[in-house]
Amino acid sequence: MTSAGAAVLIRHGLRGGSAYAGYWVNLAVGSLGLWAAVAVRGFREPPTARGVALFVLAGLVGTAAGRLLRFVSIDKVGASVTAALNNLYPFISSGLAILLLGEAVTAAIAAGTVVIVLGTVLLSLGGRRVGFRPRHLLYPVGAATCFGVVAVLRKVGLAQMGPAEGLAVNVTTALVAFTAVVLLSSGREAVRCDGRSLGYFVVAGVAENAGVFLALLALNLGTVSVVAPLAGTAPLFALLFSFLFLRGVERLTTQVVLGTLCIVAGVYLITAL
Repeated sequence: MTSAGAAVLIRHGLRGGSAYAGYWVNLAVGSLGLWAAVAVRGFREPPTARGVALFVLAGLVGTAAGRLLRFVSIDKVGASVTAALNNLYPFISSGLAILLLGEAVTAAIAAGTVVIVLGTVLLSLGGRRVGFRPRHLLYPVGAATCFGVVAVLRKVGLAQMGPAEGLAVNVTTALVAFTAVVLLSSGREAVRCDGRSLGYFVVAGVAENAGVFLALLALNLGTVSVVAPLAGTAPLFALLFSFLFLRGVERLTTQVVLGTLCIVAGVYLITAL
């Protein structure tokens, strides 16, 4: 719910600010909030060098690259389509496991793949009516790829340090990296926005980082096979929130709704069966 809510808030913020401005605010809010949480609760266990390194790498792959692509994709294709395609990350993780680790292709994976492909085709067809080009779908698919890789890094990193400390390192790494790029490229104009958009971006930052933190807590307490299908319901909430709060900003076509449902069903087949 928090992830879907953040996508809708970001979409509103993009009406008066750039994707880069929203992304920077998102990272700044996350860094401040997470380190404040760490300061209040303290370090439960001393972090290890390996754990820090894993979460730094996760910050560069998932938060610097993946979350930035998510912001750009919300700007290009909208909140509901982005939420649907960002949900491909368990599918991508399974594909990487098959290619790199030699895992077997099961009937559930094959069926899920077919349904996901059908959903992606429907989203592509629906994009022509909504107003984006099919090639713009590469942005959310790229974000999903980054999230698929980073899920493995975070799962391994959680064995080395706590979720709050790990996510704080993760988000701060992305903030430092992106700020350095902006300063070195003299691109400060790209991160400007009006006051109304700033408010949306700040609230979206709280929701976005709360969602990631809750997902990490879930992974720390439960199994991936339980967490992934529940996290995979985010696009359904995004559809509902888009219908309620983005009227006049985004159009929901039959193809977009059916495509989203297909992708959710496909991910469920892969992760839950």
